[in-house]
Amino acid sequence: MTTGRLEAFSDGVIAIIITIMVLEMKVPHGDRLADLVPLVPTFLSYVLSFVYVGIYWNNHHHMLHTCTAVTGAMLWANLHLLFWLSLFPFTTGWMGENHFTAVPTALYGVVLLMAAIAYLVLQQTIIREQGQDSILKKAVGRDWKGKLSPVLYIVAIIATLRSSWIAQAIFVIAALIWLIPDRRIEKSLAM
Repeated sequence: MTTGRLEAFSDGVIAIIITIMVLEMKVPHGDRLADLVPLVPTFLSYVLSFVYVGIYWNNHHHMLHTCTAVTGAMLWANLHLLFWLSLFPFTTGWMGENHFTAVPTALYGVVLLMAAIAYLVLQQTIIREQGQDSILKKAVGRDWKGKLSPVLYIVAIIATLRSSWIAQAIFVIAALIWLIPDRRIEKSLAM
């Protein structure tokens, strides 16, 4: 199988995830700007999740461009990642509807953690299937972002015991780390 088919399937699933998330934001009853105020937590959780899904989509796209072929192990690892990403709409909605209280925020952190682990599993599966001299292995190097993110999510989950706002700040910091353009794969492909 070519990477194009895997990428197209993944793109479709990610597009559906974003669509479901935006549909969770209910239209207010009323025509005043003040009627939007109760939707602020839901909107903020949507923005955070949209950014995360965008980060995964972008990095997934670059990662698949390093592949020469797709194996069964890669398909399963990719489905594992898509499973955790598909839970974003639920945890995003629950967290926003409950104004970032501890339990929904902790569950959101668990889903972020599991998605990060699933991404690392997919990355390592590709490297294992394509060899230690693969473009992806050379590109990711020590992968400090990939190793730091799960640690931040664990800290955020634990922080919900103290304050869900601390956890939210950690989630934002982790997203900002990934928003800084990472050109490692692009550079490796250009060589």
